[in-house]
Amino acid sequence: MATTSESAGPAHALTRLSRALTALRLDLEAGDAATARTLRDELVAQIDDYLLPRLRQMDAPLLMVVGGSTGAGKSTLVNSLLGREVTPPGVLRPTTRAPVLACHPSDVHWFETDRILPGMARSRGGPAGPGGLQLVEVDTLPPGLALLDSPDVDSVEELNRDLARQLLSAADAWLFVTTAARYADAVPWELLHVARDRGTALSLVLDRTPPEAIDEVSRHLGQMLDERGLGAAELLVVPEARLEAGLLPAAALAPVAGWLEGLAADAGARADLVRRTLPGALASLPGRVERIEGVLAEQLAAVEQLEADVAGAYEAGVRQVDDAVRSGSLLRGEVLARWHDVVGTGEIMRAMESRIGWLRDRVRALVTAGPAPDRELRDAVESSVDGLVHAAGGESAEGAAAAWRQRPAGRRLLSGAERLGAASAELLPRTRQEVRAWQGFVFDLVSEEGAGKRSTARLASLGVNGAGLTVMLAVFVQTGGLTGAEVVVAGGTSALSQKVLEALFGDQAVRTLAQRARADLLERVRLLLEQEARRYRDLLEPVAPDRAHLEELRAVRAELGSHT
Repeated sequence: MATTSESAGPAHALTRLSRALTALRLDLEAGDAATARTLRDELVAQIDDYLLPRLRQMDAPLLMVVGGSTGAGKSTLVNSLLGREVTPPGVLRPTTRAPVLACHPSDVHWFETDRILPGMARSRGGPAGPGGLQLVEVDTLPPGLALLDSPDVDSVEELNRDLARQLLSAADAWLFVTTAARYADAVPWELLHVARDRGTALSLVLDRTPPEAIDEVSRHLGQMLDERGLGAAELLVVPEARLEAGLLPAAALAPVAGWLEGLAADAGARADLVRRTLPGALASLPGRVERIEGVLAEQLAAVEQLEADVAGAYEAGVRQVDDAVRSGSLLRGEVLARWHDVVGTGEIMRAMESRIGWLRDRVRALVTAGPAPDRELRDAVESSVDGLVHAAGGESAEGAAAAWRQRPAGRRLLSGAERLGAASAELLPRTRQEVRAWQGFVFDLVSEEGAGKRSTARLASLGVNGAGLTVMLAVFVQTGGLTGAEVVVAGGTSALSQKVLEALFGDQAVRTLAQRARADLLERVRLLLEQEARRYRDLLEPVAPDRAHLEELRAVRAELGSHT
């Protein structure tokens, strides 16, 4: 039994290619994904079902797959060639539901194992079930040649069509059956082009041909074959004839039977068919793999664009929060009202320069007098930031969804995931938790800054909470960090809070406090919105191809090229 070593040579490259293609995901609707998936599956089938088995055992019997269109008479032709019914013909469509492989008894051991068509369970003595292969021993078929009757290539059942293509991929040679009435149909020619592109040895049977039309139809079909690069195909004509006990009469069958008998008797001719098909099939692989690479590259580019859409939308959300914090818009409404409860208005601003000590006492007295002023201002700050972040999260989600809907891959992913166009239910409670943590961080900053001897007494006069809340208000109105310049926003709150802080810590310390507090808040917002963006990435990641697969395909293609 002749075998081929796989440590080097095409068998190694083919094994590597089959694994790479099997692992390859092409689930994203980008590029011609459907065609690439079909091509991938065809390549894996051809490698596993034909190329590797043939390379490993060059002396195995020649497998000729009989294929063709619905109603072309494949099963009747196979039965007639074998001299008895081994595959049931009939008027119901499809007739061939489970493939039948006929061979000489001395050859059956070649087909009992998973050497070829490894995914199909074998059966003997009766029809195979779905996905199975029935083996039939036939004494009239000479050793060295096996016939496989496949389902119709244009079957009404998709599974049968797919199976027919898989079986044709496993063939050393095709015996393609058509009729005088249907030889110009599109589907058969599509498969004939596949045979041409793969270098598969091909013979064409023109079945059920009226005797008076044989010359005309044969000439026209031969011309079509020449025009399509298939002029080397053997053309065998079976005239229309009445069946005898369900079989074609010997005279009608003679052209095909004589050709097969000559092939069966000539080991050199069979080997020549194998030598024609095998190199042609190998030579076809690099170009077909390159087509898949092209679609894979398009899918990777689509993934990058979809990821950029999401990143851009949520980065815009972070900027939206940052802009609102810097602009002073958070100091309107409830926050401003609660601040005024603490410090008062009007006369304080008029006397601010000369009455900082009075103001500090006023803040300290109200903050330490009871929980209400402190708690209400903290709650107002928390509520304002919560609302701001939640709004930014919602707008970011809408922006990401809108961008994805502009792309075929994005539209497909969003189908059934419309909830992604709004902020998640978890965003608000997460935001509340983070804002409270941020407030705690600010209080810790104030305690840390006030630990110096000069600041301790001043801080004690106002209290950590009072100073911390004042820092938060300063964060909400400073643009580009504190510079010492007073910016009158929201009725003078900016200037007022800054003067209080400068009296406590000094100008440079105030600048540092505000910058650190703002940076911490924005980092928390960034992480919150990153969690929101993760919903989109969780949808994308399961269908996104791996760039490493593209590199592997390119490497395998180069290896294959050295053997073809």
